Amino acid sequence: MSLEVSGRLLKVLPQQRGAGKNGEWVKQDFIIETTEQYPKKVCFSAWGDKVNDLSRVNVGDSLTVSFNVESREYNERWYTDLRSWRITPMSQGNGPADMPPFPGEIPPPVDSMEGNEDLPF
Repeated sequence: MSLEVSGRLLKVLPQQRGAGKNGEWVKQDFIIETTEQYPKKVCFSAWGDKVNDLSRVNVGDSLTVSFNVESREYNERWYTDLRSWRITPMSQGNGPADMPPFPGEIPPPVDSMEGNEDLPF
């Protein structure tokens, strides 16, 4: 399952490092806030070389995160991880050009009939 979310980077948490049976690993969590009418804060995890992608963006930047959802069980409890596999800054033109403004900056609605005097029927 592959999904995408766009929003503004709120916070980058400290890197976590460790070693497992497959060798050394590095992980960094980051929080973005969506730009919907009712914004949501979402925590994503970047693993391995994807941690370097976070160094290219700053807090407050608009970005799009492509991610997979993974859940696992431990001691009869379930944990869900949103694992990012692509982090695309919106300022590079790689994201949607018509991203809605940040909440509080919502433009007034545009009348769809403006400039058109003919009725549609």
